[in-house]
Amino acid sequence: MQFIIYLMVLGGIALVISAFLSRGGGYKDSRIKLPREGQQSKKVRLRSLLGSIFPFSQAILQKFKLDTKIGDRLAAAHVNITTLEFFNTKLAFMIALGILGFFVVGKPEPLYALLGVAFGYIAPDFWLKKKINQRRFAIARILPETVDLLGLCVEAGLDFTTSVKWVIEKIPSNPMIEELAFVLEEIRWGKPRVQALKDMAKRLNIIEVSSFVQTLVQAERMGTPVTEAFAILSEDTRMQRFHKGERFALQAPIKILLPLIFCIMPVIGIIIGGPIFLQFMSGGLFKGFGK
Repeated sequence: MQFIIYLMVLGGIALVISAFLSRGGGYKDSRIKLPREGQQSKKVRLRSLLGSIFPFSQAILQKFKLDTKIGDRLAAAHVNITTLEFFNTKLAFMIALGILGFFVVGKPEPLYALLGVAFGYIAPDFWLKKKINQRRFAIARILPETVDLLGLCVEAGLDFTTSVKWVIEKIPSNPMIEELAFVLEEIRWGKPRVQALKDMAKRLNIIEVSSFVQTLVQAERMGTPVTEAFAILSEDTRMQRFHKGERFALQAPIKILLPLIFCIMPVIGIIIGGPIFLQFMSGGLFKGFGK
């Protein structure tokens, strides 16, 4: 019973943390703010404290080569924290939940402390994975319309860089616009356009975006018109989005099967069979047959 209570406490903490971290996730600015544009604030000071709270964490990241892996995931989720800050957050969760688990039942319990440490280590990873999946889904959903707008700009006589700039300025901000804004910033810094697009595809790791980048690279390499490539790519991405929606619709009956069996059917059985069972146990079910 104590173990169940401890799991419920951990689940409640996880829900509170997830709600707190997901708050304020709207996109208000179409440009990605550079570090020099930020101002010193309480949030910046808190991040600075978080980055230096554990002096040994940087050595652990370098020894186990975790900085590159965590950095790629943070970039894919578009989370504005460093690798060191994220790893220190994991360590802080491990210590806090380990102490909570050690004294949650009123007496020292090493098993609960180990469970708290393990949960504190994987909880930020689950949150980061959720952010990555949400961002990938949003990008794949908005990509066809973005490709259409870029194609219209190219047809109007603009080059690709100017078309991207126009779309960024005129369209309300979304994850795809943010990625294009970052690509445009990299091009302004001097990175070749093809390399900037390839880095975006590698960073996002989305099939639709990889096809978009590959189409642009092939069109530039072969000298074919980009407008025709955009038209074909827009149709392909719409078909992929339609088929993905069909797959989600087909998965719905299977996903609802477990709640139906374990949550809804027992309640219906209790409502229908409960009075019959009680009457049978009291012996009143067969009184009418004896007359």
